Amino acid sequence: MTQQPHATQPPAGERQQASAGMSSTSAPGPGFTPTEAAWASGGVVFAGVLMLMNGVLAIFQGISLLAEDSVWARVGDYVYKVSLTGWGVILLCLGVLAAVTGAFILRGASWARMTGIFLASLSMLAQFLFLPYAPVWSVIMIGLDFFVIWALAVYRPAMRA
Repeated sequence: MTQQPHATQPPAGERQQASAGMSSTSAPGPGFTPTEAAWASGGVVFAGVLMLMNGVLAIFQGISLLAEDSVWARVGDYVYKVSLTGWGVILLCLGVLAAVTGAFILRGASWARMTGIFLASLSMLAQFLFLPYAPVWSVIMIGLDFFVIWALAVYRPAMRA
């Protein structure tokens, strides 16, 4: 068996010292540099905070749609016709689910990552359909939902431990 020229291995004494000095937290895992691992874990914390805050804001938005319809602009002909009361119920339910999921993402629950990706996808779709009522807010929320999906998808908790 021949050794590849690019695969250099340290002598046996150095290999033992290197493995003895390495803790489980200092190795980010195969394929990750320490900076990439820090970005991924920091991104998940930020995604959890974003989901929590987006959920709370969606709850307030849903309550305002249910309580006082005159705050929102009336849209004439729109392909996706849903009443403002219907939007209130949709945003209220999505907001409660997103806030709870965001809190569990911050606590490190593994099921919350997949649920967060699913809820952020639903939120992105809902904000797209809500564009005529609040265009600037909807575009901002679509961008934040995209970041949440990305951060939760690239995070690998097994690499962190």
